[in-house]
Amino acid sequence: MKRCKSSSRRASVAILAASLLAASGSVFAQSVDQVLQAQDRRLSLAQQSQQRVNDIVEGTRSLEDQYRSINKEIDGLKVYNRLMLAQTSGQDAVLEDISLSMDQVDVINRQIFPLMERMIDGLEQSIALDVPFLMEERTDRINALKDIMERSDVSVAEKFRKVMEAYQIENDYGTSVDEYTETIELEDGSIRDYTILRVGRVGLYFQSEDSEITGRWSMEEGRWVIDNSSRSEIQKAIRMAKDLVAPELILIPVSGPTAAEAS
Repeated sequence: MKRCKSSSRRASVAILAASLLAASGSVFAQSVDQVLQAQDRRLSLAQQSQQRVNDIVEGTRSLEDQYRSINKEIDGLKVYNRLMLAQTSGQDAVLEDISLSMDQVDVINRQIFPLMERMIDGLEQSIALDVPFLMEERTDRINALKDIMERSDVSVAEKFRKVMEAYQIENDYGTSVDEYTETIELEDGSIRDYTILRVGRVGLYFQSEDSEITGRWSMEEGRWVIDNSSRSEIQKAIRMAKDLVAPELILIPVSGPTAAEAS
């Protein structure tokens, strides 16, 4: 009987010990889980802190880059402002020159118009006293100059250019040889077309189509005269003017200078 009670008591102790051990294991497991969870939270907090640090560093770098970029823009603007200041100063000087020129325009116009009119009159007189070649063309040019002088839609510069152009054309006549066809009246009163040869301003000659009649303009007599003494030379010169033969020396009579009439 005593032995049974003793066995029962030992069994109870064993059960109690097992229960205590089980409870102790459960408590230990919970402690481990709590430790791991706490560790995870600390790790998460550390990662979040590191991310905030990284964001702050990136933000600082971005601000630094912006600062450098703004400084470069400021330096560029300073250079631009210096250039603009210099350009503005130059433009101010140009404006002053333009203003001064505009003040002088009226004075220049008052002086240049009489000058151009005198030049046209002088050119007209020169043509009237010259040997009579291309008279219609040259007279038309003078009349065109007179017309353009009265036009308000033509600038002063263009008018002056036209006058100088006419002078240049007349000047070129003195150094060129030309041939053309023109109707002239001879000393016998006959009027017909002749081939006209112009040698600069020193000689003006004519030849009939059949080459039987040749002659020249006489400055002394102021008319066309028949002169067959230089027929072959005039014919040769006309062929040279037409580029039919190579240039060579020719012997033809020329009129001497005449005294200008007193105005």
